[in-house]
Amino acid sequence: MAISRICLVGAGNWGKNHAATLQSLGALAAVVDKSEASLFQCSSMYPGVRTFTDIEEATHAGFDGYIVATPPKTHAQIGRYLLSKGCPTLIEKPMALTSEDASALTDLAALNNVNVMVGHLLLFHPAIRKMKALIDGGDLGKLHYVYSNRLNLGTVRTDENILWSFAPHDIALFQYLIGGSPTEVLSSGAAYLQPHVHDTTMTVMRYPENVVAHVFVSWLHPFKEHRLVAIGSKGMITFEDSSPAKELKFYQSGVDVVNGIPVTRNSPHSVLQYEDSKPLEEELRYFIDHLPNIPLEFCRGEDGIVVLQILEAASESLASGKAIRGKKELKTANAVHVHPTSIVDEGATVGPRTKIWHFSHVQEGAQIGADCVLGQNVNISNNVQIGNNVKIQNNVSIYEGVILEDNVFCGPSCVFTNVKTPRAAFPRRGSSFYETTRVKHGATIGANATIICGNTLGEFCLIGAGAVVTKDIPAHAIVTGNPARQTGWACECGAEVKNSGETLNCVSCMRTYRLENNQLLK
Repeated sequence: MAISRICLVGAGNWGKNHAATLQSLGALAAVVDKSEASLFQCSSMYPGVRTFTDIEEATHAGFDGYIVATPPKTHAQIGRYLLSKGCPTLIEKPMALTSEDASALTDLAALNNVNVMVGHLLLFHPAIRKMKALIDGGDLGKLHYVYSNRLNLGTVRTDENILWSFAPHDIALFQYLIGGSPTEVLSSGAAYLQPHVHDTTMTVMRYPENVVAHVFVSWLHPFKEHRLVAIGSKGMITFEDSSPAKELKFYQSGVDVVNGIPVTRNSPHSVLQYEDSKPLEEELRYFIDHLPNIPLEFCRGEDGIVVLQILEAASESLASGKAIRGKKELKTANAVHVHPTSIVDEGATVGPRTKIWHFSHVQEGAQIGADCVLGQNVNISNNVQIGNNVKIQNNVSIYEGVILEDNVFCGPSCVFTNVKTPRAAFPRRGSSFYETTRVKHGATIGANATIICGNTLGEFCLIGAGAVVTKDIPAHAIVTGNPARQTGWACECGAEVKNSGETLNCVSCMRTYRLENNQLLK
């Protein structure tokens, strides 16, 4: 596989960790920072890495992905610029200082068909992954409550309180472990060092099914404590990240109600083993492996929005002293986005995280999968079937009889038909008249291409811009012209495959293929 070239924006305290980790992965290509001293240090430590003081110059260089590790107040501005240029971007937490700004970043990423990922690092900690597996596997029984203490002495901020500085980690963990959003948020605390900048807070969140979580954060504490505890009906788990041993412990202890009487159940704890991996390395590897737009399973922009909405609710509670219940509609990570100018008819099915943009129409009976993006002025007719992660660009109509499998890309203004001999005076309506056109997994249709109905486009084929398809297209074939004729072979990643003796190699990702009976095979 080709090594991705990543540009790091921000070489400060945390940015240096990103730089070192990217270098270990062989992916550090450039660093952007306003400080000449920081850039000089990077050049000295990583010879051959390009340095920039201007982010615009860095985007012109065309790197594969960008990581924003600058101060939080700059995240939204830098993220907007990168995503508007079509750059896949990982933004450190919090991805913005308001949920509205975070929503704008997520929408911008969808419009430009690239990923935006938020740096919720602890979701990549192997102990947290193990804890999640135990909760999902039922080892704890019904989950009752989760709590986290994140305490330390120092690292006092002047531009954000302890809630915004420390708690995003834990709120992201709660969302990950519980798998939902709170219905009520109550926060209290106190400011001692600076007026209106809280030094300590306790935030309680109530989730559906009577699951409760609380996070206690403070930078006025005599020792460092990072403790996470999950309590269920059958068992309990603890993880102390601040302890030297970093042990993950499982307790079968609990309280059972026998004949109406609570009976304590005591048992020795066991220390659980988990993988020895570095969270930051796993996070960056995950970002790279999903470039530029392979769907993210977690740490999506949508997840970052929810964390910010919870922080905003907690801040409002902190100021008012009251619980926030339902005032903010917390956006779920699986939410469907439909622009106000678009229409989704009753009886249509739209999968999680799908986005439908301006002036589009999804008609009754249509089935659209998860993680799809429909651009402006898209029409999906009755009973159309569309798979997962399908991208349909502006001004495209998908008529009944057309089937788009997973990961299909439809370029702007490409054209489908469903009747071969249409007449205005002799309407041919209904499924008995419609020819089936199937576009198979991973296929790409270029801008303004026309697909005559009744044909099948093979997996990972690439239809050139303006081509007119009049017959079945083999898997991986590149076709152009009118009528469309094959001119080469396309890799799974979309680049052209070149013949190099006995094998055919992708010029981009170096996947290897062979030709057999005029079929491209791995």
